[in-house]
Amino acid sequence: MSLIKLTIKGISYSQTQSGAYALVLSEMDGKRTLPIIIGAFEAQSIAIALEKEIRPPRPLTHDLFKTFADRYSINIKQVIIHKLVDGVFFSSLISEKDGKDEVIDTRTSDAIALAVRFDAPIYTYESILDKAGIYLKIEDELSIEDSEFESDQFITELISETSEEISKDKTLKELYQELDAAVANENYELAAKIRDEISKRS
Repeated sequence: MSLIKLTIKGISYSQTQSGAYALVLSEMDGKRTLPIIIGAFEAQSIAIALEKEIRPPRPLTHDLFKTFADRYSINIKQVIIHKLVDGVFFSSLISEKDGKDEVIDTRTSDAIALAVRFDAPIYTYESILDKAGIYLKIEDELSIEDSEFESDQFITELISETSEEISKDKTLKELYQELDAAVANENYELAAKIRDEISKRS
């Protein structure tokens, strides 16, 4: 059975499970999307890996896995979402060390978080897309239940629920200093807001 390559299209708040998120994958050469329910931690981990400007001062669990794998020359070659049972997706990591491939069972959310860090492709089978895929009504439609957002908005929408406001009177230099301090203190909510304010002025 041939594999179909997927890409991360977005993350939306789950409409069915409180405190959860829907990771939306899209087939590269088609219009079907595959929504997968994941937890808040995994959603944040994927978002941070995709974010270009905010880097946590201490490694998250998936960052630690990446560092560990790099240290021992282990590479993640690809992720395969290979089974769907009662609404639960099952995935495998295809890893390689010293020219030998290994298949490791993993939760799909963890697999995607690692795929982003290893720049590894994500695949699934036609049968799974037929069973769980959703066709977009128009090619450029980005909304999944009106709550999906693009990758450069992941951090802001996912973890920016802080009540702290950014002063409009502060200079760019002051904002950059506050951004560094927020990241150092692992206050990603505030860091996201400062980042957005800097982007508005750039």
